[in-house]
This record gives sequence, C-alpha cells and structure tokens, in this order.
Amino acid sequence: MLEQLKQDVYQANLDLVKHGLVIFTWGNVSGIDETRQYVVIKPSGVKYEDMKAEDMVVVDLAGQVIEGSLNPSSDTMTHVELYKQFPSIKGVVHTHSKWATTYSQLKRPIPPLGTTHADYFNQAIPVTRPLELQEIRTDYEWNTGKVIVETFTTKNINPLHCPAVLVHEHGPFAWGDSVHNAVHNAVVLEYLADMAYHIEVLQDATPINQDLLNKHFNRKHGKDAYYGQKL
Repeated sequence: MLEQLKQDVYQANLDLVKHGLVIFTWGNVSGIDETRQYVVIKPSGVKYEDMKAEDMVVVDLAGQVIEGSLNPSSDTMTHVELYKQFPSIKGVVHTHSKWATTYSQLKRPIPPLGTTHADYFNQAIPVTRPLELQEIRTDYEWNTGKVIVETFTTKNINPLHCPAVLVHEHGPFAWGDSVHNAVHNAVVLEYLADMAYHIEVLQDATPINQDLLNKHFNRKHGKDAYYGQKL
C-alpha cells in the first residue's frame, strides 16, 4: 500500500509542475495511507526533475521519519496536523502559485463571484489569522496547521465543502479525498484566484447570487448530486 502511495504522491508532485503551480523546488504534495498512520510526502528542496518515486519520505503522525533517506518537506508538520484534524481528507497540497498567493499576501479571501467557484467551493475561500510571534518562533509549521484548523473550526466550515485555505501572508493549502483530487483542487483554486483578481480589478465585483451558488455546489456535492457518471 505504501509503495502505491509513494507512486501516487510522486506523480502528484510532478503534476504541480505540469499545471504551472510551482517553480524551482517550491511546493509539496502528501498523501495519507488507508490506516491513517503514515504520511508520504515530497523530500525537502529536491528538484522535481531529479525526483524519483523512491525518494518520497514516509513519516508517522508525530512527524518522525519511518522510511526514506532524505529529509521530508519542511512543511510536513502542517500536513500532519491537517490529517489529524480533518479525518475526511487523504491528500494535501501546498504551493506558492501566483494568484492564490497574491490573495494570501493581500490577506483577503477569494470571493465567490460565479458558478465556476460554486462548482467546487460553497463560500469564499478563507484567510487564516496571522500567526503570533511565539507561534512563528516555536513549532512554526505545526502552528501553521493549527491556525488553518482553527479557521475552519471557528467558522464552522466543512473542509470538503471548501477544500482550500489561504495562510495569512504566506500562501495556499488545498486538500481532497485523494491525492489526485487534492492537486485538482489546487489547480482550481489558482484558476479562481486569477479570475477573481481580474474581476475585482476590472469592475465592482459583487458576490454570486446565493441560490445560484447553492445550486451549482449541490448538483456536484449535495445529497441529490447529479453531475457526472454513476459508477
């Protein structure tokens, strides 16, 4: 199972490059195994063109390396905290993609301006609060995960109904019910941020009609969803 997960995580990391979400060694993808005991994640600072599936690092939910000769991503503890607190997710993506990071550094949520947004997110994509000085100085990556979870808990947001967040002054994290879907949601997030920025620049943007938002979201994700094929 872990060998397949390594392959999936490796391919997902390459997909970040394919979709233009990362440059250099920026960004990382992880996946959690079916027992939810082990996380497979990209190694830190390794060029995408040099990576191999066997380079993926296995850690436990304390962030300790279980398998692999390379150091795991420096964002590992953020990923681990999300898996621990969001039991419905199975893949996590972090990038510094241009437009989603622009909103993160503007400290502004991405507003729901149309049906493209509503197909994936049932509300604005939120921004976390800023980390306090002590949270930056001690256990920074873990505290980044904690502030994401705090945002979703205090706002009563279902993480699968809004599968992304903007970390204040930092960048986006996205997730999904599989490693593949986590990357898919990260690609959609960047597309939505790009559109929202240009809409807000070009005109006085107003949020989408709430009934239309609900319709588009629920036809894909509601209890009577009818989008796509029945398998």
